[in-house]
Amino acid sequence: MFNSKKDQHTSNSGNDNFSANTIQTGTSIEGHIKSDGSIRIDGILNGSISTKAKLVIGKTGIITGDVHCENASIEGRVEGKLQVQNLLDLKSTALINGDIFTAKLVVSPGAVFNGTCKMDKNLKSANLSGKKGNFEHKKAV
Repeated sequence: MFNSKKDQHTSNSGNDNFSANTIQTGTSIEGHIKSDGSIRIDGILNGSISTKAKLVIGKTGIITGDVHCENASIEGRVEGKLQVQNLLDLKSTALINGDIFTAKLVVSPGAVFNGTCKMDKNLKSANLSGKKGNFEHKKAV
């Protein structure tokens, strides 16, 4: 009666369809994170992260380590290699120090990227677990 369906599905991120594991501001984690679901980082991760879904790094989020994911939207800082199978979106507050491997890249004005970038629409991750950390080129059929 008091809550409409629209109110029940509203999230803090402003995206009604995005639900993720969250590392909040003020939280610091050391080690490797592996997930099949989406992850949002607003805290600090000293280590690598692998997800078969979307990774969101908020303005206060910092990752010092390698990143492997399907899609990524970054507002915070990454110190390490980024391997994004599909779309990497660097927002205006993003700071990247490391190499990027992705199929698609969006860089908003103000984003800072220091490193090399390899883009190929046929790039597929050889191993999302982070063990190899390399991409293989799939031949178009």
